[in-house]
Amino acid sequence: MKIEEVIKTRQPMEVATKTVINLMYTSRVVEEAVTSIFKEYNLTNQQYNVLRILRGQKNKPANLSTLQERMIDRSSNTTRLVDKLIQKKLVTRNVCPDNRRKVEISITETGLDILEKLDPITSQTNKDVLQNLNSEELKTLNNLLDKLRNDE
Repeated sequence: MKIEEVIKTRQPMEVATKTVINLMYTSRVVEEAVTSIFKEYNLTNQQYNVLRILRGQKNKPANLSTLQERMIDRSSNTTRLVDKLIQKKLVTRNVCPDNRRKVEISITETGLDILEKLDPITSQTNKDVLQNLNSEELKTLNNLLDKLRNDE
């Protein structure tokens, strides 16, 4: 379905406007599909993102600034996210013995267990969300999104 049909407009849109609206709308559709999975595990997208970052540390702790710079949603309050994950016993926070001003955050076994359960579910959801695109289209889409962000 075309974005004009989805938002029920008959007015012609400039291509730039249409593209931004389409990106924003599609982003929400994808986010809603993924969010529904995390709700079953009492997690938010941002909390899941923190857990994945910590797992990627390979048993090395991370500090708040490391988490913040690697977050997908950088507007998140990382301290608050970590506090919630500590309450759920999914991460720990320790003061670095060498530098008392440095706080180290690590994922717990419980956090790793939840990610292990979520891995196949998120993988399948990702495939379901992208089912209308073939492999070549996915590569092209990724290249275009990278180019759009102009991260280099």
